[in-house]
Amino acid sequence: MSSSTSTSSSSSRNRQSSRARVLAQTTLDAELNDEYEESGGSFDYSKLVEAQRTAPPLQQGQSEKVIAYLQHIQTGKIIQPFGCLLALDEKSFNVIAFSENASEMLTTVGHEVTSVDNPPRLGIGTNVQSLFTDQGATALHKALGFADVSLLNPILVQCKTSGKPFYAIVHRSTGCLVVDFEPVEPTEFPVTAAGALHSYKLAAKAISKIQSLPGGSMEVLCNTVVKELFDLTGYDRVMAYKFHEDDHGEVFAEITKPGLEPYLGLLYPATDIPQASRFLFMKNKVRMICDCRARSIKVIEDEARPFDISLCGSALRAPHSCHLQYMENMNTIASLVMAVVVNDDEEEDEVESEQPAQHQQKKKLWGLLVCHHESPRYVPFPLRYACEFLAQVFAVHVSKEFELEKQLREKSILRMQTVLSDMLFREASPLTIVSGTPNVMDLVKCDGVALLHGGKVWRLCNAPTESQIHDIALWLSEVHRDSTGLSTDSLHDAGYPGASALGDMICGMAVAKINSKDILFWFRSHTAAEIRWAGAKNDSSDMDDSRKMHPRLSFKAFLEVVKMKSLSWTDYEIDAIHSLQLILRDTLNDAIKPTCEASLDTQIGDLKLDGLAELQAVTSEMIHLMETATVPILAVDVNGLVNGWNQKAAELTGLRIDDAIGRDILSLVEKSSEPVVQRMLYLALQGKEEKEVQFEVKTHGPKVDDVPVILIVNACATRDLHGHVVGVCFVAQDMTVHKLAMDKFTRVERDYMAIIHNPNPLIPPIFGADEFGWCSEWNAAMTKLTGWHRDEMLDKMLLGEVFDSSNASCRLKNKNAFVGLCVLVNSALAGERSEKAPFSFFDRSGKYIECLLSVNRKENEDGLITGVFCFIHVASQELQHTLQVQKASEQKSLKRLKAFSYMRHAITNPLSGMLYSRKALKNTGLNEEQMKQIHVADNCHHQLNKILVDLDQDNITEKCSCLDLEMAEFVLQDVVMAAVSQVLLACQGKGITVSCNMPEIFLKQLVYGDGVRLQQILSDVLFVSVKFSPVGGSVGISSKLTKKSIRGNLHLIDLEIRIKHQGLGVPAELMSQMFEEDSKEKSEEGLALLVSRNLLSLMNGDVRHLREADVSTFILTFELAMGQ
Repeated sequence: MSSSTSTSSSSSRNRQSSRARVLAQTTLDAELNDEYEESGGSFDYSKLVEAQRTAPPLQQGQSEKVIAYLQHIQTGKIIQPFGCLLALDEKSFNVIAFSENASEMLTTVGHEVTSVDNPPRLGIGTNVQSLFTDQGATALHKALGFADVSLLNPILVQCKTSGKPFYAIVHRSTGCLVVDFEPVEPTEFPVTAAGALHSYKLAAKAISKIQSLPGGSMEVLCNTVVKELFDLTGYDRVMAYKFHEDDHGEVFAEITKPGLEPYLGLLYPATDIPQASRFLFMKNKVRMICDCRARSIKVIEDEARPFDISLCGSALRAPHSCHLQYMENMNTIASLVMAVVVNDDEEEDEVESEQPAQHQQKKKLWGLLVCHHESPRYVPFPLRYACEFLAQVFAVHVSKEFELEKQLREKSILRMQTVLSDMLFREASPLTIVSGTPNVMDLVKCDGVALLHGGKVWRLCNAPTESQIHDIALWLSEVHRDSTGLSTDSLHDAGYPGASALGDMICGMAVAKINSKDILFWFRSHTAAEIRWAGAKNDSSDMDDSRKMHPRLSFKAFLEVVKMKSLSWTDYEIDAIHSLQLILRDTLNDAIKPTCEASLDTQIGDLKLDGLAELQAVTSEMIHLMETATVPILAVDVNGLVNGWNQKAAELTGLRIDDAIGRDILSLVEKSSEPVVQRMLYLALQGKEEKEVQFEVKTHGPKVDDVPVILIVNACATRDLHGHVVGVCFVAQDMTVHKLAMDKFTRVERDYMAIIHNPNPLIPPIFGADEFGWCSEWNAAMTKLTGWHRDEMLDKMLLGEVFDSSNASCRLKNKNAFVGLCVLVNSALAGERSEKAPFSFFDRSGKYIECLLSVNRKENEDGLITGVFCFIHVASQELQHTLQVQKASEQKSLKRLKAFSYMRHAITNPLSGMLYSRKALKNTGLNEEQMKQIHVADNCHHQLNKILVDLDQDNITEKCSCLDLEMAEFVLQDVVMAAVSQVLLACQGKGITVSCNMPEIFLKQLVYGDGVRLQQILSDVLFVSVKFSPVGGSVGISSKLTKKSIRGNLHLIDLEIRIKHQGLGVPAELMSQMFEEDSKEKSEEGLALLVSRNLLSLMNGDVRHLREADVSTFILTFELAMGQ
């Protein structure tokens, strides 16, 4: 965890570590496989634990064994008997390999076929088309000629000899084509060409259920998908099996039929699902075993071929004998497993808008959806494909949950870092964040913490003893001398000699070296301590055969493996520790360089001026764009009165700009649209901006007889400088002609060609597909948008050839985008209504197109769905430019926010220097008056720290903000002196005298409340009073104190402080800012008074302002408790 280590090198190191772990795990898999093959039924499963613990480094002999093992897994020459297999030459489509049962299944003459002339014989060299009827042979030939041969799966073929229908499932293997043939069950309705689209209907309910989930819970998502799979497939048990970072697995969600033993919460060692099997799941994402007891079928290959045929992608591939034994031990006869594949690196998921990415995104296996059955079970391909599609949709939502969890974790850690930093700035000692509340244990998940500081050790919760901490520090200085930190999930594996003495309660450790002598430690206990299995058995008579493979033995084996390991430290936890390490170093740095405060003030001032200038420029450009835009733009204030109506809106409605301004927006829209506009306006005024809302606007003047103007509108809340919503801007697109065209198209199909292919620029880009997924429509506007001509797109598969995440005419951004498009198209084919959805792709030249997509079903005169039509909505150039300007403005604001955040961080450094200087001065023999001044400086320092913490608030000017009071005892005199000291320089500049006419009993009174907040209030009010006092004037402070008893020794004090100053007083406009939170603009003084008033309200008080002849007075009232 070196401070100089870059993020990229950290990522590279993580990838190297992952590759090393996979290599070591694959080596162990090969060893276990070799042992199983040699020992057969006497295989001792308990050796797994010892093997994993003591696995030696990879050696030459082991390397050869691993290669042989992988070749055996990939090129196994046996299949399951529920179908047959043919391997074909890529060019001639002649058979080069076949399963032993292929001849019986494909060429046996059936009783249904009356006569067959020259029945075909199956053997090496037979042309595959000769085995099937003309229609099936033609469909198969067409599919085999595709670049992506699996695109049309399943292909329905019929044998010439028997007349039996089969599903042909094609995939490409190294140097050949492999075709699985599965019989169509007599009770099954056979699916014709491109049947994958029809598979969606089977999973439509499950997909809709998943998409309707609110998000925010991985547990709810997993429980939902296993429930839907349970209903969809009919298996006895369905589980969501999740892989952890160290490759061990966990049953994360489960549903079973009554009476089955639950496996929920069970964890398995990584060897239970070998790395080779995980690799195969990445290639073939659905795996079915119909009967683990059935005899496997051999595959006969052409001996003249120079290579063995890989069956990795075949659904028929027979499982390994070790896995079959495992299934039988579980009393599981049949299984269906779907891979859940997600993006490995979220950053690689981002693609530049200007040009398509040239690299493939890296993927990883998140886990598996596993179905078990206690008797033989076969699932037809259409249903398996539906399950695969459901798993893809599930994977998209898993990625979203990952992103949401990541954001919540980062926000939580950032908040805790801020709190710990403020604690350090108040008292520059690491003991503050170890002994205080909260402390460093709240930063990351751990079981104990220790601090080595100045040769002493401080411990929290489950931490090693003091002598053990010193021993660990010595080991770090000897072995990791050049590193500034260390993180490990096993001190034993990291090579620490004293790991065994620590026991299994101290396994993982993360270290932050503050300097050569000071170190902060976090500790974690072993993983097994956190594991609870819902299916654990406590009956001593109920035991497993220790030499068999079974889930509960896998669980016990896992517990043995992790006894010396803790949970792994995640990247975000290491980043949080590293950030705290840097803050600790800055805080404890003895060589503090003096910083010029004036220079810092200048930087902040320049930053504000530059921001205002840029904001004015952006505002001017936005106004000009609104006035000249070719799309209608209208705006209203908080009362719904129109205060913006551009030329395009006037042109469409016939209502002049002058006539529109000041009218109620509801009087300008059709009666049927009033509720829509009211809701849109209500939500926008609360900051919730609706998008793509349709309403109709009345026509006026010369267009009064025209149909209402149909607008598709985005609401944009207009805010003042302080973030208050002061109105709503509606950016619209005129959809009148589009809507009429679409309505006419859906009503009168015979006119659709004239509409779709009309070169009129008002006709939107349209494309379509028939019920089998072939592209059947591509209009002129679509050609103009994409660069692809109609004749190039027709008769291509819409999903796979026209649109895909790779190797398609219009390439999508990523696999998730393709899954989303599949859901839209298939939802329409299933008869569901779909709303406009964001859609983006790369056109022919590589330009990134962002738009909205509407998918509508196409019906014939009988109401049957015959395909889909898709309408693309692209924003006009003016609107795109407006959005770009808005985005640029948001980016500038974000940069300003980051710069401001840096300034806030930079301020803390000189504050630390001032704190250090004052502490040093206190030890130099100061007199009483000098010590008072030091005490005043301390109080001012505390006030500034409080203000810096307030910067985290979204809007500190609102009463509902999270400003709070920190209660403590203080003396009123200290607060008043600190507040007055903050205006003395300003008073000297104007020759103003400050007098404090307060009784001794008031100044010496010990009270209980928030003295820092009271000091902030007094200083702000004094500052305003001095600013609006004439040169040579005076400011006087007086007070009144009233005690009242509540009960017993508990007393409250009502205090009144009057701050009187000469002159005309504070301007009325400024005073109104103090009382009106929703004022459009506020000065710095107005903001200060408003925050002071809000703080006083927390103290059950308020502020008033009296203006008399040549004298004005602020009257502050508040309530405090009397100190003990």
